Amino acid sequence: MEETADALDEPARRAGKWLSLSTATARRHTAAVVADRFDLMTWRDMHEQSAGLRELARELDELHGHATDLLADAFWAAYKARPRLRRQAEMDPSRLVNHQIITSLTDSPEFAGLHRETAGDPYAAAMAVLAQATALRRMLENSAGAQEQAERARRSLRGAEDAAATVADALRQAAHETHEDDTGPAPTSDAVRRAAEAAEHAEDVAREDARSAAQALGVALPGIRAAARSAVAQAARGARNETALMRAWGVGPGELERMPFEQRARLAERLRTGRLAQWAELIGRFRQMADGERARRVENATGELIGVTLGDDLSRVIPSELASLGVPELRAVFAARYAAGELMLYDSQGEQATGRGAVIACVDTSHSMYEAGPGGITREAWAKACALALLDQARHAGRDFVGILFAAADKLRVFRFPADRPAGVTEVLDFAESFLGGGTSYQRPLTAAAELLEEEFNDSARARGDIVMLTDDDCGVTEEWMRSWNDAKHRLGFRVFGIAVGAPRVAGEDSVLDALCDNLRAVEDLTDVHAAADLFRVI
Repeated sequence: MEETADALDEPARRAGKWLSLSTATARRHTAAVVADRFDLMTWRDMHEQSAGLRELARELDELHGHATDLLADAFWAAYKARPRLRRQAEMDPSRLVNHQIITSLTDSPEFAGLHRETAGDPYAAAMAVLAQATALRRMLENSAGAQEQAERARRSLRGAEDAAATVADALRQAAHETHEDDTGPAPTSDAVRRAAEAAEHAEDVAREDARSAAQALGVALPGIRAAARSAVAQAARGARNETALMRAWGVGPGELERMPFEQRARLAERLRTGRLAQWAELIGRFRQMADGERARRVENATGELIGVTLGDDLSRVIPSELASLGVPELRAVFAARYAAGELMLYDSQGEQATGRGAVIACVDTSHSMYEAGPGGITREAWAKACALALLDQARHAGRDFVGILFAAADKLRVFRFPADRPAGVTEVLDFAESFLGGGTSYQRPLTAAAELLEEEFNDSARARGDIVMLTDDDCGVTEEWMRSWNDAKHRLGFRVFGIAVGAPRVAGEDSVLDALCDNLRAVEDLTDVHAAADLFRVI
């Protein structure tokens, strides 16, 4: 028995290194980026939701048999907060091209800028992958030879692993036969020796094919790196532009996270191609300016004291008036003077108090509003950017907002945004992108605005609404209508602000708009958002 064991020692030593090689396949990875099961679930969810990702995978599969793995790696590299790449030695040889492409993407100087926009946002990461589609296609085309060599190396490695398994089987068979037969292990030890020799040859072939694959990949590397840098730069620009668009239109990160992939993609496409898409920067500047004016405004400030006046505001009653309340005989006199609005009050000069009722923006959408002013900005774009900032202003103050688009007397659209309900981005876009065309009529939009304020007053007793007229034209109104307008204004206590957009003649003293408005200003430079700054301090 001892002689038999000694006879097996030499082939066993020769075959020893193959006993562990047969399990090497399990340790080789097909994903270049280390990902956990939650990352895998996120990728599968995005792949299922995005028709674009599925179509790209099908297209690239014609060039590269492992395109889906490549897209998953590109997604994880963009999505994970700290993406970690596996070492090249850990990779399945057939995925070495994938590994090199992902390494080139993450090593490019522009990747940090892209990653700031996409980390933790599966939609943004998926869109970054789609933005790199052309470059990925080019990289795969340029590395076709390297991929062919890598596949050959994979087959050779599989052959070596199969040969290692054969060695292990032969050794086990030899040990079994030796245990049962004391006559000697010569036939089985020879089988072990032959299997080990075959395995050594298979290893030599695999090593040579791996060297050839590495050389082919080295030849393709400069092209891969150049395409990767271009791809990342393009994806970063796209991600930054989309983020800026969403921010300009007031779409918050929380709202975006709740949107399904395709809905968010359609929204982004609409923002990029819509009627006011090129004026997103103007809209953003208006909103920032309005936000700054809100920060500067001190709510309920009395302003600078300039004297004494008469009224019924108990918060500004002078001390001598309040002293009369301490004398029982004078309390009835105080009450009578309060009812008549004849109490002596401190008079102040400062910011005008804000209203409590709805904010209504009446935006002229007649043909002339499509004319461009300085900087190529149209009157429509300036007026609607101002109106959207007024929407923000109303929501910040907890007030209803109504957008009224008007043109000729038979053309009117009303968009209502109640304070107690979120302003959906689709409804906001519908308001911003609608354009009626035609002539100009003041009576119908202002009548509609007054009726809305009356309805609000009757329903909730809120008065002191604000109407803002944004127009570039002046048109007549009838005397009868003007009387009813003044009556409504006195009864409901609303204010009317007028902005003559790109048409200073409309703001003249003899204009109808001047007679209608409590506060009227003209805007000639349509690149200047601060022309309306004081409007946001008093509304």
